[in-house]
Amino acid sequence: MTEIRLKDSSRAHILIRAANWVGDAVMTTPVVRAVRTNFPRARITVLAKPWVVPVYANNPHVDQVMVYENDGRHKMGLGTLRLAKDMQHQRFDLAILMQNAFEAALLAFLARIPERLGYNTDARRLLLNRCIKMDPALKKGHLIDYYLAILTSAGLETAGRELELYPDPRDREWVQRFLDGENLSGPGCPVLGINPGATGGTAKRWFPERYAQLAEKLAERYQTRVIIFGGPADRELGDEISAMANGACINMAGRTSLSKAFALIGALNLFVTNDSGLMHAAAAQNVNQVAVIGSTDHIATAPANKNSVMVRQPVPCSPCLKKECPTDHKCMDKITVDMVVAACNAFLEKDGFSG
Repeated sequence: MTEIRLKDSSRAHILIRAANWVGDAVMTTPVVRAVRTNFPRARITVLAKPWVVPVYANNPHVDQVMVYENDGRHKMGLGTLRLAKDMQHQRFDLAILMQNAFEAALLAFLARIPERLGYNTDARRLLLNRCIKMDPALKKGHLIDYYLAILTSAGLETAGRELELYPDPRDREWVQRFLDGENLSGPGCPVLGINPGATGGTAKRWFPERYAQLAEKLAERYQTRVIIFGGPADRELGDEISAMANGACINMAGRTSLSKAFALIGALNLFVTNDSGLMHAAAAQNVNQVAVIGSTDHIATAPANKNSVMVRQPVPCSPCLKKECPTDHKCMDKITVDMVVAACNAFLEKDGFSG
């Protein structure tokens, strides 16, 4: 076992290198909480790429978020050395690397951080003096446990597996104004959202026409409109679904910041989503959700809250983990609109929405 020698004190300064994808970052929040539990008096800084900063903003276990300005001050090349120097000025005592890349270990090494903890993957063994041997069994479980094992392998305690997300109170106020303006905040009116996009190719995406049909059915039954979520790259997809859904949707894809999207998800009564970062954001806020799962590993990246259900149809080629389906996308094609509607109705009826 690779024991951490750092002792808790008000002078201790710990760096947590964040994962680079929103969903992965959300799944590391139990690690952040556990680090605080082990070092209640230490200063904890998270180093994060700009697009995942909202995951850690307002987190009570984090004292500082240090932005990795990969397209600016810290751009690859001289920027890497500049970032290492910026990190060195912070005088960290311990670096805990959630990201497995060689670069993450190199930065911690160049920053002269005395204890550098992470998995021994990607030729990093010589750069990490608290090096954790990768147990192949971890690859077969959930990513939350994969991340937490970095701590337990170093003799540190965990503090539960629950995800955490803390939207900005100003974003919550914006959400209420938005819902009031769209007449979605009345009594007996469920607030519903769909997330038809997903990063990394189309293989993870249920079909737009089926999302449109789903939205139409839910809007008609519950006398409401369905909010479409997504990033800037999903705006056209949202427009396409809105057109097919004949007025049943409000397309907010690409029209909010990520922090506002988190807050808006937190106000939903039900979220329907592909496997995505926003799926984990909903899980972190204990939002009822139906996750439509096709090509991805439903064990490793399942939504971690109890009030989530996965709708999936096992096929021989799934999970393939491919970006694009090379054949007939059968894993998604076998998931019908009626299957997803039934899962949605079960949640909404349980919460007292009769439709």
